[in-house]
Amino acid sequence: MGWILFFDGDCAFCSAGVRRVVRFDPRGRVKFSPLQGRLAAEKGFASYADPAGGSMVLMRESDGKVFLRSDAMIELARALGGIWRVFVPAFLIPRFLRDVAYKWIARNRYWFSKKGDFCVLPDAELEKRILE
Repeated sequence: MGWILFFDGDCAFCSAGVRRVVRFDPRGRVKFSPLQGRLAAEKGFASYADPAGGSMVLMRESDGKVFLRSDAMIELARALGGIWRVFVPAFLIPRFLRDVAYKWIARNRYWFSKKGDFCVLPDAELEKRILE
């Protein structure tokens, strides 16, 4: 089974998160696509890159099921497996509470990364997994 993680390609905080996922997913089950890209536009996900409260989107390839905000984080933990599965029981916390925390981080993500005019080039492993 595979997943596609749609992320804000203009956000250094989000891009750093993608690089972390690559490091913790040696089997390469998670692929990536920027929310500003063609695939996100085709799927109708482009609006989730909004700096005022953007969201990552995780889509399971086997059935096309889409996970947003904190649900996406929990499903990503399930996808990565191993030690990350300790976060899966977070689904027991009511979604509205999880999403409040998620939205606060999303609204402040540029501040966390101190957005600058630089671009981190993807390494070879990440480049193989990026979908447009």
